[in-house]
Amino acid sequence: MANPRRGEIELVIDGKPHTLCLTLGALAELEAKLQLDDLNGLGKRFEAGHISARDIIVILGAGLRGAGHAISDQDLESAQIAGGALGAAKAVAQLLHLTFAAPLDQ
Repeated sequence: MANPRRGEIELVIDGKPHTLCLTLGALAELEAKLQLDDLNGLGKRFEAGHISARDIIVILGAGLRGAGHAISDQDLESAQIAGGALGAAKAVAQLLHLTFAAPLDQ
């Protein structure tokens, strides 16, 4: 079960719930795959509304691997995600929000 206080979300992929989490390693993976200089670039990119289907796959893949799932981006491309493309985009938004938002108890 996903724990939002740890930055985790749950997403149903191919009919099964999966936990996603952007660990430090997952964030480093995102910087490399999205060719960003730093994490500020990630925030600016999405605040500006510049998100592609490829970005969604890369972020979801990094989040899945960050939570311990052995899945490649290529496998994710053919997976059935609950809610389709919109569900995937919402999951990315939620994952990024939990990763970068201030903790609830502060």
